[in-house]
Amino acid sequence: MFKKILAAVVTLAFALPMVAQAADPIVIKFSHVVAVNTPKGAAAEHFKKLAEERTKGRVKVEVYPNSQLYKDKEEMEMLQIGAVQMLAPSLAKFAPLGLKEFEVFDLPFIFDDYKDLHAVTQGPVGAKLLKKLETKGLIGLAYWDNGFKVMSANKPLKTVADFRGQKMRIQSSKVLDSQMRAVGAIPQVMAFSEVYQALQTGVVDGTENPPSNLYTQKMHEVQKYVTMSNHGYLGYAVLVNRKFWMGLPADIRTALESAMKDATKFANDIAKKDNDDAMAAVKKSGKSQIITLTPAERQTWKKAMDKAHKDNAARIGNDIVQEVYKATGYNPDK
Repeated sequence: MFKKILAAVVTLAFALPMVAQAADPIVIKFSHVVAVNTPKGAAAEHFKKLAEERTKGRVKVEVYPNSQLYKDKEEMEMLQIGAVQMLAPSLAKFAPLGLKEFEVFDLPFIFDDYKDLHAVTQGPVGAKLLKKLETKGLIGLAYWDNGFKVMSANKPLKTVADFRGQKMRIQSSKVLDSQMRAVGAIPQVMAFSEVYQALQTGVVDGTENPPSNLYTQKMHEVQKYVTMSNHGYLGYAVLVNRKFWMGLPADIRTALESAMKDATKFANDIAKKDNDDAMAAVKKSGKSQIITLTPAERQTWKKAMDKAHKDNAARIGNDIVQEVYKATGYNPDK
């Protein structure tokens, strides 16, 4: 009898770790480079909440903001090797992977407003682009808006001539490089986490950002002027490691897709308000003088920066560029 009890205890002792292991939640490490109180930061936290609720605790989402894990240049490689499971990189990050088509989103003045933008990101062109990520071991789940970019510098940027000789920080993008060169500026590629110090020390003279990034990273404190140009768009694609995603149980994937759908609506709903609030906060701070372009001045910027369209259409893919033009009604000759 004693031997039977002992055998049962030993069997149970070996079984318990297996039961505990089976009950451990699936961990999704979600890394990004911006602050929590930005559209992307808030959306990531909202996705975490929904994902954990809808999987009833079977999934745990660990969000790492502000480049806590990886910087701009590192995060995509870390996703591909599975060191993290989810990212929301800006759309300019895909060209180094060999997906130059995504640089269509960097073309200046290609979107007049969110209606134009969503005709692409929520339409067949956007879906076609996300599908291309699968060849790189990634799956694109959604597009998240940030917003339209403003220019900042330590001198007023009102005319095209004002850019001449200015060292302007950009993301790594051939299109953004062309955009800055088209107005006589000197583009400087730099990790997002390094921009504040570079502006503070004069390594670069200015940069472009949606107001939410400008404000939350305190760039307005080291930039004397902000020009309300709305010349370009900054958005993100939410990505997962393909091997990880396809290895999830089907019901977990379904729950996470539902959470992502609602988190995307949340992200896009708050993006414009967050940027409007950030711009109001920049104005209230009094640290930067706000410049508003007249329609005629904005048109001269557009005319000069159209060179970036001509210089990059073949690189990006003329077919994709024309599809976006058709979806938005953009006319490069106007």
